[in-house]
Amino acid sequence: MKAFVLARYGKQRPLELTEWPTPELREDEVLVEVRAAGVNLLDAKLRSGEFKFILPYRMPLVLGHDVAGVVVRVGPRVRGFKVGDEVYARTDDFRIGTFAQFVPVREASLAHKPKNLTMAEAASIPLVGLTAWQALVVRAGLKPGQKVFVQAGSGGVGSFAIQLARHLGATVATTAGPTSLALVKGLGAELAIDYRTQDFEALLRDQDLVLHSQDAETLEKSLRVLKRGARLVSIAGPPDPAFGREIGAPGFVRLGMRLLSSGIRRRARALGIDYSFLFMKANGGQLGEITRLVESGAIRPVVDRVFDFESTNEALAYVESGRAKGKVVIVTEGPSPSPDGLG
Repeated sequence: MKAFVLARYGKQRPLELTEWPTPELREDEVLVEVRAAGVNLLDAKLRSGEFKFILPYRMPLVLGHDVAGVVVRVGPRVRGFKVGDEVYARTDDFRIGTFAQFVPVREASLAHKPKNLTMAEAASIPLVGLTAWQALVVRAGLKPGQKVFVQAGSGGVGSFAIQLARHLGATVATTAGPTSLALVKGLGAELAIDYRTQDFEALLRDQDLVLHSQDAETLEKSLRVLKRGARLVSIAGPPDPAFGREIGAPGFVRLGMRLLSSGIRRRARALGIDYSFLFMKANGGQLGEITRLVESGAIRPVVDRVFDFESTNEALAYVESGRAKGKVVIVTEGPSPSPDGLG
């Protein structure tokens, strides 16, 4: 099969389009023919080696976490999917590789594609949708009437989180550039703050939840807009000791996480705020819940640009530029050759 392969870590290092063995299928997996793949900043960070202590991948590596496509083979233990099903997923860590013609996905991480979406639209959802779900629903237990501040509302996670928070009955504030204010208001943000000319700290107070995705300075300021007993969930870090235990990180990595996050955890405790770091996990059950929201019209995908498969490097560069409003997706031209003859 054809795949875009990372030979070794390197910042802005181009992926190499090459022939690559079709992955062997495990008993609890299905083989998905990739029709579309979401492109995420996580892919760029993995390429540069930023997560090599948290996610120690072996090189060479096929990148790509989001997939929408068609099931072409099922493992003997799979019961919920069959050949021909249209599906989508965020692939599991250490089993990624959606920048390719075929990718194996665990049944537990897979969901049926929303019937009202194209393949490209569906591929834009899994990683950002699950991130928002696990932050707002699982971690924070967001309730009707609460106030949530979603940073970077026009981004992939932000554009989904705004809609999910509104569906849950929360009041949403967000930041965006001047050309994106109308977009985030249309998604459900009651207060859209122009980060270039306005200071969110001067406009917000007594928030119940902050979904943090920006830099360290923004993280510190976020503490001061929360009320006592509130939560700050960060998807940008620093990682906390609980995350180190969750992933079974080596002792020296857990110590590093403890030291890196000690300052923000100490200041959060002093203010009566719960700080936690979230690194989302693949989850087919949660993705199924998201499917129902999408099919009901409660949430819609926000896709900025669609690139063809051969332009995967250009798509990754565009995501790294920070200019995307919503998600970036790559698509194949159509059905791929049978996986049986692709090595």
